[in-house]
Amino acid sequence: MNATILSNNEEHYPVLLNEILSIISPQNGGTFIDCTFGQGGYSESILKFPKTEVIALDRDIDCKKVAETLEKKNKNRFIFYNKKFSDIDEIDYKNSTIRGVIFDLGYSYTQIKDPKKGLSFESTGLLNMRMGINEFSASDVVNKLEQKDLELIFKFFGDEEKSKIISKKIILERAKGEIDTQKLVKIINSVKKKKKYKSIHNATKVFQALRIFVNKEISELIYGLIKTVKIIDKKGLILLISFHSLEDKIIKFFFKNLSEQKKISRYYPEPSKEKKVLKLGTKKPILPSKQEIRINKPSRSAKLRYAIKISNEKNFEKEFLKEFEKLLEIESLSKKL
Repeated sequence: MNATILSNNEEHYPVLLNEILSIISPQNGGTFIDCTFGQGGYSESILKFPKTEVIALDRDIDCKKVAETLEKKNKNRFIFYNKKFSDIDEIDYKNSTIRGVIFDLGYSYTQIKDPKKGLSFESTGLLNMRMGINEFSASDVVNKLEQKDLELIFKFFGDEEKSKIISKKIILERAKGEIDTQKLVKIINSVKKKKKYKSIHNATKVFQALRIFVNKEISELIYGLIKTVKIIDKKGLILLISFHSLEDKIIKFFFKNLSEQKKISRYYPEPSKEKKVLKLGTKKPILPSKQEIRINKPSRSAKLRYAIKISNEKNFEKEFLKEFEKLLEIESLSKKL
């Protein structure tokens, strides 16, 4: 999720839209779930095909206005839930056959520029980062957690090489007064000197890490994937657009793990009798075209992966959870707040 990249365009562009429509074939009709409704770009495009229905979810209540407009235009074909996508199994599907589930893990320009949300290091508002249905803010994290906790968050969720020094300096500075957005940026800049050849802002990785932690994006994605596989029908499609390496790593492992026939052990050549759950749509991720990147610069880091459900095997989550146990443990530091 790329909350710290700002577009020069006021308009929101749904990333890789043409590619998604080509994969899901909405001209054939069916029910689709838009797990990250945002500004409604995917939902609206799918609903242009007359035989389709869309169930949309978003944790951000500010999306409801856009959803209400779409609902009026598409009566009995569109419904919106103010829910996190990890609660996808709580939705009423009205016995519909789900043909596809779409996740766009990025943020809309509208969300990024909203000072109340405080997602950007360019913001002059509160150090917030809550996207809705949250228990704590980024301000709580920075001003209350211990140095070693902050270090882990910055290192593992932001891949920040200066995580130890930054976290130590935060502890020193907050003894003088509360850390807000601009104070945090100043702390990071004092530790990381800007290099001429680097286009990435010094604060990008720390802000990414905070946003992931505040919104529990790791467990959201992990449990969202597990539950989606369980509720979607056979031959149904699961599509995910990610924007940074940590998200893509989770998606890639999940798809690979559920699409390969596993061997019982290296000493036993026969694969296990456990069925493959998914079939990969493509081995490599689908990337935006040069033309799309020219129109919408933030799309340059987007990766689309998709898979097709081929069996109803249900005993698959244990290995997935174990693989990312460390990340889930770091996320659980929120219990201290």
